[in-house]
Amino acid sequence: MTDVLIVGYGPVGQVAAILLAQRGFTVQVVEKWATPYSMPRAVSYDGEASRILAACDLGDTLDPVCELSGEYTWKNGFGRTLLHVKVAEDGPTGWPDSISFYQPGLEAALAARGAALPGVRVLRGVEVTDLADHGDHVEVAAVDADGTPRTFTADWVLGCDGANSFVRRWLGATVTDLGFGYDWLVCDVVLNEPVEFKPNNLQICDPARPRTAVSAGPDHRRWEFMRVPGETLEEFQTEASVWRLLGLFDITPATARLDRYGVYTTQACYADTWRSGRVFLAGDAAHVMPPFLGQGMSSGFRDVINLAWKLDLVRRGLADATLLDTYEVERKAHVQHAIRMSIDSGKVICETDPKQAAGRDSVMLAALRRRTQQKHARSLREAIADGVLHRRPDGTPAPRAGDPVLQGRVAADGRTGRFDDVVGRGFVLITRADPAAALDDAATAFLDALDVRRVTVRPADADADADAAGTDVVDLDGVYLTYLAGADADAVLVRPDFYVFGVAAGPTGLAALVDDLRQQVSARVPQP
Repeated sequence: MTDVLIVGYGPVGQVAAILLAQRGFTVQVVEKWATPYSMPRAVSYDGEASRILAACDLGDTLDPVCELSGEYTWKNGFGRTLLHVKVAEDGPTGWPDSISFYQPGLEAALAARGAALPGVRVLRGVEVTDLADHGDHVEVAAVDADGTPRTFTADWVLGCDGANSFVRRWLGATVTDLGFGYDWLVCDVVLNEPVEFKPNNLQICDPARPRTAVSAGPDHRRWEFMRVPGETLEEFQTEASVWRLLGLFDITPATARLDRYGVYTTQACYADTWRSGRVFLAGDAAHVMPPFLGQGMSSGFRDVINLAWKLDLVRRGLADATLLDTYEVERKAHVQHAIRMSIDSGKVICETDPKQAAGRDSVMLAALRRRTQQKHARSLREAIADGVLHRRPDGTPAPRAGDPVLQGRVAADGRTGRFDDVVGRGFVLITRADPAAALDDAATAFLDALDVRRVTVRPADADADADAAGTDVVDLDGVYLTYLAGADADAVLVRPDFYVFGVAAGPTGLAALVDDLRQQVSARVPQP
């Protein structure tokens, strides 16, 4: 018997296993492929994903397989710049806004971290064939590669088994398809000699042949080419076609080695049901999106960190199982923002009508001249719209509830660094002043039961060593004090997945904030 059985051990399943095991769960992983896939699929992730990987105790240890995404430029078929973005090296999450990475290297690092945790057991070459939810546990039937049957039992099952998910089919979940399908030839290439690419990531929005050239991590590059009208799939996906198209970038067999190539079809869809009883979906099993903004894997990481802290409260008896209903409520709506923004980008990139492309170019060039692109760009950092959020009296989410949480540098007890590293992770109550006077014994006991870190932030000219217990921190970048001032608040209560539960002003507001969280998670804590 295990606490959680995870079906699938790609990056999302790996992160799920780590986050759960770090919270004391026993985790059984069942992966149908005997060995990890040796080629990259995803090539970038965002700042929120970096923050989640840091919560897996990886963080800067991923440097050998990662590099800053750097500049990202879109050009039209005539070579004119339509859009230019310099990716921030120190974004609002405290990490770069985008990282380019080599997926086999990332998976190896995640697997090593999982192997170091005593609660994680991984079985490869074992395929799940059936599930049975008995109400208080799930029975999982599987077979080895030689057909030998196996049976597992778990309190919960998490399907991280990709776009062709068995777990999703078992759930009987229908899929909402937003109908964005184009064939792209993906070519992963290793150059014989190092080459500096400027920009590091390039989209060529040429109606004659939309194409892409991006980093796939240190010493790895990816080129992608869209199949255009009138071109058959058979002629498009040959190796001769690969080298002909790579020639558009002066890449030849004399200068590079082709690691792999293949055609994939973009998709934009999400499962209509993410949970049934004790069985959940996450990652590509729950949603698939076009790759143009690098949000697929990042969204999967957000799925599993959301679910991990909620399962933890239920397992520890601090919340009723109905808390788990909020997983689908929060994540299904949230991921649709990333899917739709990816589609919007794809519509620009994939245009093959010359007249439509000319109109697009005119609009984007005018915006570039006015320097309005950055001003009017929609952010990928989306707030949570509903779920475990502080509420107004009428039941609607209060202002600032659901905000993605910023991260700045702080100092405390002789340490200086990112907030997460100095203070720790989990629930965090950040205040301008000591909250003790505003909280009664019951509220204090509740916060203690949830392991909520109480942190008082002080301005940068304060003494970093004033509080030996480390509950006071100096806000070196002014991130937290600025946020509180902008929210007209004295306190912000942060969830373990780095989203705001709510903000409060004054002692009465703080007491109400804590009480609201207690009611929403149906917490059961000893009375003082």
